[in-house]
Amino acid sequence: MFKTPCNRLTGLIGVSLSQKLTANLSKGHPSSRSLIQLCRSNPAEWITFQHLCFLRRQYVMKHGGELLQRARPKQERVTSMLEDRDDSEVQQVHQIPAIKPVPSALIPAGGAADLQNEPEAAREARMEARQWKELRVDYGDLPGIYARLSKIKLTALVVTTAAAGYAMAPVPFDPVCFLLASIGTGLASCTANSINQYFEVPFDSNMNRTKNRPLVRGQISPLHAVSFALACGIPGVTLLTFAVNPLTGFLGALNIFLYTCCYTPLKRLSITNTWVGAVVGAIPPIMGWTAATGTLDPGALLLGGFLYSWQFPHFNALSWNLREDYSRGGYRMMSVTHPALCKRVALRHSLALIALPGLGPALDVTTWTFPLISLPINLYISYLALCFYRHGNRQNARKLFFCSLWHLPMLLLLALTCKKSRTSQENSTVPPAAAPLSLQS
Repeated sequence: MFKTPCNRLTGLIGVSLSQKLTANLSKGHPSSRSLIQLCRSNPAEWITFQHLCFLRRQYVMKHGGELLQRARPKQERVTSMLEDRDDSEVQQVHQIPAIKPVPSALIPAGGAADLQNEPEAAREARMEARQWKELRVDYGDLPGIYARLSKIKLTALVVTTAAAGYAMAPVPFDPVCFLLASIGTGLASCTANSINQYFEVPFDSNMNRTKNRPLVRGQISPLHAVSFALACGIPGVTLLTFAVNPLTGFLGALNIFLYTCCYTPLKRLSITNTWVGAVVGAIPPIMGWTAATGTLDPGALLLGGFLYSWQFPHFNALSWNLREDYSRGGYRMMSVTHPALCKRVALRHSLALIALPGLGPALDVTTWTFPLISLPINLYISYLALCFYRHGNRQNARKLFFCSLWHLPMLLLLALTCKKSRTSQENSTVPPAAAPLSLQS
């Protein structure tokens, strides 16, 4: 109700009033008696801060037996000079005209006179350079662009493993079927790699390892890349299906699906992408085996097992030195999210490479020489994986990765040299009772 601010006199006035009322209580002063009774009767009706503020506004003085009352006059609001000065400054600011920038960047060094005397062809060329232009591809650069789009080195490795699977099959070598199977497998690999790059353009641009890919640099359009993938995939799967056999064509289409629709999106979701990628890498030698035999035998699964186990020390060592790149790209790799598991899995599958060659003679794929002569290289890669497991640094990861580059070709070459001959396999399948009958005839 009163807008006068409180000051330090509040406590003094309250104390003086309390003493005054207590002193006048014995004299029967009506105001003091009623005030004391109000305080004692009901605690909810005690004197509040508002009562004290009301009493404080009345300066009661006793002078000549009379009560004189003096009220403090209310101060009127005075407009400060600072506020007037601010308004004037704001008005002055609004009255300042806007400054128009001079397009000096558009004026050449010679001045505006040169623009007037500029030839028409030069002016059109200058204006065209500032306009958005459609991407134009030089046809001479297309072979190199297609090679990088299809990851030609990875495709060559896929075709090599498929050729090894074809050569390991216990059937006569057919060069025409071998050539068709190799071409179809290579085309399927080109399709998978091209679609993979098409999906990963936003993420490859954040990685130093992949920022120079054709789609990231804009050397070709996404439509062009997809058209190239279809131009490779449809003839490749068709060739494998009708020129080789339907089983090989199915495996080729399955591999494209797993790589593009499972492995590629899983790279940003879960570390299980490494295991899915290992399955994708294990299918090409199986395709080579089925292209030669038309059936899925245990020997084909053994070759696939070699590729499956080899990929873990190979890729885990590679990704270890690319952890910063994969982290910037947003990929969930074991080396980024689970470094201890990354080293442990690499060691585990390196040790598996020691045991897998022992299944070759048991499945009549190789002779017993193969486990013995492949033991040194398998022990060496396992030793490097153990060093990588104990001390996960860049140097040990680099040693393990470069060892895996020559380990796989050497392992497949040793398996091919120790391949069990077809005559020995046929003799092992002939029943013992059938030999005397053939001699009698």
